[in-house]
Amino acid sequence: MIRQIGLLMCLIPALQAAPAVPVPESVAVLYNSSSSESKAIATYYAEARKIPEENLVGLPMPEKEEVSREEFNTRILEPLKAEYDKRGWWKRQEHEGKLIPISKKIRVIACIYGVPSRVAAQPNDPKMVPGGAPPLNTTEAAVDSELALIGNEDLPLPNALINRYFKQDLSVFDTNMSTTLVGRIDGPSRAICERMIRDAVEVEKTGLWGMAVIDIAKKYTNTELGDPWLESIARANRETGIPTLVDRFQDTLPTNFPLRDVVSYYGWYDWNVSGPFLNPTFRFKKGAVAVHLHSFSAAQLRDPGKNWCAPLLARGAAATLGNVHEPYLEMTHHFDIFQARLKAGYTLVEAAYMAVPVMSWQNVVLGDPLYRPYLHIDGTGDKAEADREYRAIRLATMRWQNDPRQLDAMLREGADRLKSGVIMESLGLMKTEQRMTAEAAVDFQRAKVYYTAAPDRLRMDLHIAAIDRAGGRNDSAISILRGARTLYANLPEAVAAQAWLNVIDPPSPPPAQPKK
Repeated sequence: MIRQIGLLMCLIPALQAAPAVPVPESVAVLYNSSSSESKAIATYYAEARKIPEENLVGLPMPEKEEVSREEFNTRILEPLKAEYDKRGWWKRQEHEGKLIPISKKIRVIACIYGVPSRVAAQPNDPKMVPGGAPPLNTTEAAVDSELALIGNEDLPLPNALINRYFKQDLSVFDTNMSTTLVGRIDGPSRAICERMIRDAVEVEKTGLWGMAVIDIAKKYTNTELGDPWLESIARANRETGIPTLVDRFQDTLPTNFPLRDVVSYYGWYDWNVSGPFLNPTFRFKKGAVAVHLHSFSAAQLRDPGKNWCAPLLARGAAATLGNVHEPYLEMTHHFDIFQARLKAGYTLVEAAYMAVPVMSWQNVVLGDPLYRPYLHIDGTGDKAEADREYRAIRLATMRWQNDPRQLDAMLREGADRLKSGVIMESLGLMKTEQRMTAEAAVDFQRAKVYYTAAPDRLRMDLHIAAIDRAGGRNDSAISILRGARTLYANLPEAVAAQAWLNVIDPPSPPPAQPKK
């Protein structure tokens, strides 16, 4: 099957060429010259992406994550503008009474670990009133989102401003925008930042291949935002041939839920890292893009157990999105646009800015700004053994995307011949999404036979229990979960079965104690 699919490349129409990547000379690397680690990471990144040494900018900044508006202006913004002037990085002139850049050498800024990430609110900022409209004229913001407007003078400060790159499907080099795209290589430690850089460069050689996880927690039922973004990603993944586990229970995935080969994660809405990512053995596959929607997901970037951005990066993700303060749902990154632009071949920073409707706001993108995770979604790139089955699923989907029966038959034949739990599980996930749940359960049972690792087998039981739970067959789900809890009692992942049991078969309350 896999050898056969490998021969299909000549039969598959060429996909649209990937957008041009920003040239290294167009990237400025901003670091904190007061921090030796910041400078070291900046140098490491410039070498990895062949960014000219003269494009590194070191400024003495406060060594803290949050700065006041005055500190931002005097220690970061104005000194950086002076560097632009000195280095001849732009030309500016008045337009409609405002000074704006009319040409720029620098189109992307990479902020490095050590550069503050948050601008604090001023004391007189309006506060959120329960039941009231969101106060959009706050002065608190992400440093990066403010720097995206560098060179544009006399802008209204206490406002979220329209992002004219939102929903574009055009390389930043093919626009005449005065906006600069600002990304951030940051996280809990220097080692993690350097690993993020390495992973991005290495994965661009092979492509990003693995399993996707989408956790649709259904926290808000009367909204056109959030859940629909995730449903759209799930549909697009099926069409692309990316195996995708979709959880639609109101509770997010339980603690220690067993996962493998996760390269894409989207979910919401917990305050701090939870679910599968608390499993001490869990690691994302190299190059993963992992995002959890929460108002304060990037409120801090140092503690690997707090909020979401820092923990996801600490667990091996190469890139994530987040918010440093309350952004309000409609002004967060639109995940469906972000994922679609990544799959179209845009860089991480381009996809992030195409997906966010505002600037001078709370949004950040973390990871190598030039990273293109889906550069080889067409099946090109270096071949790695760990990617083999995922490549097979993708190429089969490309070949038989208009013939579902043939696609199913070819994948099934390959899974049986190769005894591939990965391919058989992907079939079960596809059948689940097609509401062919009886067939899906059979596929998961078959995958359980092919998998050799106990956590993978447990996951197949959880898939089947989820089908029964979603179908209202709680007795059957309880039976499966009790059996899994017993069979895999020595695994950390067994607590996931118990967590679902606590939801659908809660323990009886303790007997009342008589008053003494």
